[in-house]
Amino acid sequence: MEFRLFPLKIRDYCQETGQKAAFAPQALGSNGQPVSAFGGMPLLDKLGFFASAARKFHLRPSIEFVIAIAFLGDALVVLGTLCLGYWIRFYPGLVPLAQKHDIYAAVPKMSASLNHLSLLFMGTIFLLGSFAYLRLYSRDCFMRFFRTAKVIFLGSYFWMVVYLAFSLILESQPSISRLAVVFSFVCVSGAMLLWRSVFYNVVCCETLAANLRQKVLFVGWGKEAEQFAREIRRDRNRPCDIIGYLPPPQSHSTIQPPTGVPLLGEYHQLQALLEQRRADIVILADLNLNMGEITKLSNLCEMEFAQFKVIPSYFQILASGLRLETINGVPVLGVSELPLDIFFNRVFKRTVDIVGAIVGLIISAPLIAIFGALVCRESPGPIFYRQNRLSRSGRAFKMLKIRSMRIGSEPQDHAQPAALGKPLWWVKENDPRVLKIGAFMRKWNIDEIPQFWNVLKGEMSLVGPRPEQPETISIFEHKVPHYHARHTCLPGITGWAQVNGWRGDTSLEERIRHDIWYVENWRLGVDLRIMILTLGDCFLGTQRNAY
Repeated sequence: MEFRLFPLKIRDYCQETGQKAAFAPQALGSNGQPVSAFGGMPLLDKLGFFASAARKFHLRPSIEFVIAIAFLGDALVVLGTLCLGYWIRFYPGLVPLAQKHDIYAAVPKMSASLNHLSLLFMGTIFLLGSFAYLRLYSRDCFMRFFRTAKVIFLGSYFWMVVYLAFSLILESQPSISRLAVVFSFVCVSGAMLLWRSVFYNVVCCETLAANLRQKVLFVGWGKEAEQFAREIRRDRNRPCDIIGYLPPPQSHSTIQPPTGVPLLGEYHQLQALLEQRRADIVILADLNLNMGEITKLSNLCEMEFAQFKVIPSYFQILASGLRLETINGVPVLGVSELPLDIFFNRVFKRTVDIVGAIVGLIISAPLIAIFGALVCRESPGPIFYRQNRLSRSGRAFKMLKIRSMRIGSEPQDHAQPAALGKPLWWVKENDPRVLKIGAFMRKWNIDEIPQFWNVLKGEMSLVGPRPEQPETISIFEHKVPHYHARHTCLPGITGWAQVNGWRGDTSLEERIRHDIWYVENWRLGVDLRIMILTLGDCFLGTQRNAY
């Protein structure tokens, strides 16, 4: 009976709130039960116990209630696991190595060990503060477990480092046991991940998650809004739902939203919709409005306690570096800082480059000697080949390679016409100019090994967009959108485009798109991932389009 009443309850709720309800023909199975769109599983079974309980008791928790429950649970878990770490450290028999060396001879009695409670409470407060500072209690973290796990690990690691530093620098009473701190770090990380995993699965039940998601209303529509809607539809743990859109005043736009985004009325009805709390966020997607209309829209959202946001359609790329800054009191929006514009990020990446280049040159020296001799045997002449390439900000340098082609294969005049939009001097599959040993080296990336020297000199990096010839750049800089965005960082021996197969005689647009993604999303983890993928391709010979 509950299954048959479920659609009726939805219909009644929609009538109360003024919304329309529509059921797909496949929404009910042959037995009258609601059927999920994913694999035909009954909807109530998929939602599970917590979703059923939420419907039964009409639970609609606010975000503040969820934060309070999460914070209380975190506090209990952190305090309990800190006590567990202390107990493991000081309770005889749990650590065989410690018992063997009789380090428990000086363990205080239980009455004296109560003095450590102050350290445990301080540790709990410090850990919760670290989690809060890293935005563990933001709405996004509740809907995305991997982000939550990252914050938990970083916060726990920071706590461990600070406590270990205090134990070495200061002499507190009672003293801080470094072994207990390490045990507590392991216990806290594991217990918090377990607790937050359970909490995440409860919160992500559709009945509860739907109430936590923010409701988005668009004013106008465009390509950027379409991309936003597409990404939201793909995200199972999306932080918001699109409830519909309104056409902007005096709009002449011919772009219409897809069928899944309903038209909620006319623009003049926006205030009524906001008064009914139908939307939490209003996003302006049509920037053809004059400044007066945009100001009125912003003021209306402020009065009705709705967030006002704008899709910056003027910035098609490098949006991760988009910042609002104040210059002499005047707000200015622009691309101001990318990850590799930060000084410490550049220093850290450069340090990794220097270490990697030295190690690479030492390990690869025998390979350079062996393949250099084989090149000379097949085609007498110089072993190394130096080619003009452009580095960061258009600076020219000589890129070093083991020669893989016959002498004279490089055209003297690069002003040749491009075939199908690509330079004629690009190497193609089964190119007759390539030596036999050169084809082997290109397949296994051996010809690129001398570029460790370019990395050591600071002309290149281990990872980055591949450098291009000035002649190639002169052909494509006016044809390919955002071509020069890839020159905001040092070029690399390998890159995100290369490990995804976009190298050689392939789509330059896709190569640029991957390079821009790398520039916008640089992290040490991304570099390590690219290096591991490159080494895997080199050892397994699985490179795509390597010729």
